[in-house]
Amino acid sequence: MGAYETQGFKLDNTGRRVVVDPVTRIEGHMRCEVNLDSNNVIRNAVSTGTMWRGLEVILKGRDPRDAWAFVERICGVCTGCHALTSVRAVEDALGIVIPKNAYLIREIMAKTLQVHDHVVHFYHLHALDWVDVVSALKADPKKTSELQQLVSPSHPLSSPGYFRDIQNRLKKFVESGQLGPFMNGYWGSKAYVLPAEANLMAVTHYLEALDLQKEWVKVHTIFGGKNPHPNYLVGGVPCAINLEHAGAAGAPINMERLNFVEARIKEMIDFNNNVYIPDVLAIGTLYKQAGWLYGGGLSATNVMDYGTYEKVMGKHETQQLPGGAIINGDWDKVLPVDPRDPEQVQEFVPHSWYKYADETKGLHPWDGVTEPNYALGDKTKGTRTNIQEIDESAKYSWIKAPRWRGNAVEVGPLSRYILAYAHASKGNTYAKRPKEQIDFAASMINTGIPKALGIATTEYTPKQLLPTTIGRTLARALESQYCGEMMYEDFKELVANIKAGDTTTANVEKWDPATWPKEAKGVGTVAAPRGALGHWIKIKDGRIENYQCVVPTTWNGSPRDNKGQIGAFEASLMNTPMVNPEQPVEILRTLHSFDPCLACSTHVMSPDGQEMATVKVR
Repeated sequence: MGAYETQGFKLDNTGRRVVVDPVTRIEGHMRCEVNLDSNNVIRNAVSTGTMWRGLEVILKGRDPRDAWAFVERICGVCTGCHALTSVRAVEDALGIVIPKNAYLIREIMAKTLQVHDHVVHFYHLHALDWVDVVSALKADPKKTSELQQLVSPSHPLSSPGYFRDIQNRLKKFVESGQLGPFMNGYWGSKAYVLPAEANLMAVTHYLEALDLQKEWVKVHTIFGGKNPHPNYLVGGVPCAINLEHAGAAGAPINMERLNFVEARIKEMIDFNNNVYIPDVLAIGTLYKQAGWLYGGGLSATNVMDYGTYEKVMGKHETQQLPGGAIINGDWDKVLPVDPRDPEQVQEFVPHSWYKYADETKGLHPWDGVTEPNYALGDKTKGTRTNIQEIDESAKYSWIKAPRWRGNAVEVGPLSRYILAYAHASKGNTYAKRPKEQIDFAASMINTGIPKALGIATTEYTPKQLLPTTIGRTLARALESQYCGEMMYEDFKELVANIKAGDTTTANVEKWDPATWPKEAKGVGTVAAPRGALGHWIKIKDGRIENYQCVVPTTWNGSPRDNKGQIGAFEASLMNTPMVNPEQPVEILRTLHSFDPCLACSTHVMSPDGQEMATVKVR
């Protein structure tokens, strides 16, 4: 394809090509190729979704009240997201208003997922892109304790003896040769810049998070019966409330169960405040100090989200992370977003392995067509089963290319926080807290932590700091902190509502299909951990006529479109220098900051239910 201009980037695929296939520590199957110039700077990037699957095809003709149970299985990581989005879509189509208790319980479950997913993502999927595990063996436990006290004085686990014990455990683990999750890392690469003590501190918190996360998901088991894939219900939630009940397995929600939920919420808040936020601020500061802020992953000039977390149920204007779109980095202009508008949300397929009758046009999800069309371009090197080099001028991904009013946009916690900052700057009081978080984080990264560590720094404004790989990672931590705080308010409101005598958890007035209109359509949206998630449904004669999901990684991982616009994954890699192309830490660091979920983004549906392709798995 050669060099050309798009979105401010000059793409050039003529230099050395580096391939990462598969990209690991993600959900699903992904390939990434980049082209380097003579200085080992990325000048072209090609992101490919390499997994095809057909879960949605089985929804055709099914009962809409069952849809959540099927689509929830799209992913086992963002567990519950698709179920919540699905029931919201059905309720929107049928005009169902859920009880207050159901709304608050759903909010607690959704925010529990956000905290759990963000913590697991950072420590167990993404931190190893910043942290050199083997280097931690060289750390001085006393200095590690001092570093811990500087960045997080409130964390109780910070003694030299504690860090020495962890270091000894790690040493035995490494010496055993059975590295498990630490195997195949690029340990020792010069792309890692943290001192040994920071590495030991982060590895220690990796282990702490591993222990805590399994307790937090029990909130889902209390309200939804299990995790992963908790139960949901069109019209509300499936759990009953009875404060007088003594409590047993499968029993209604009582005070003992509610007290357990409260304890877990406080646990999440403490971990966010004492561990997660300080770690990300410290790591971000040290990498910024090393010149990595604008040395890798600058993007997010176009961002979008539907908006989420209404303070008052049913009042869109009270969203605590308000939605909208910002185009070309103009934070002073937030454009309204409507997922129902066929001119706003469209999916294109000119570079996707699907076929439209007219591939010059995009389709709104209500009218979506997903017909597979797997064909390698003339310039592709290799074979169907052994692709060596993608032809980006042709079709090259199982992911479609969603666009908002024709623009490639990034979605996710970073987008939500950029939008919240822009809304709050214009006086939106519901978005006040995210702006406070961002301003505090910027001050800590710019001056607070550097001053405590005795290092010089260059100050950046939030508008400079956020649209980067460091900023994307920071936004997830801030959202985790904010969700913990909002969740505790939801919990207190739930308890107060129950104590006031309201124990209703479901509205079944429209449960009988006989009460439904002959035809209906609806849309449900959720702020999934990875970004804006939408489900669109068409119902006819009480059955699903059409169902379509547009998920965060479809937005972020999209291939090029008719205009040559690249997706967020590809844009974020542009102009990133690599220390050693044989050890592509920088590629993984940037891609992992999105937490790609290819299982969600590559799906197929036929509006008529016919067999579309036969796939032989080797």
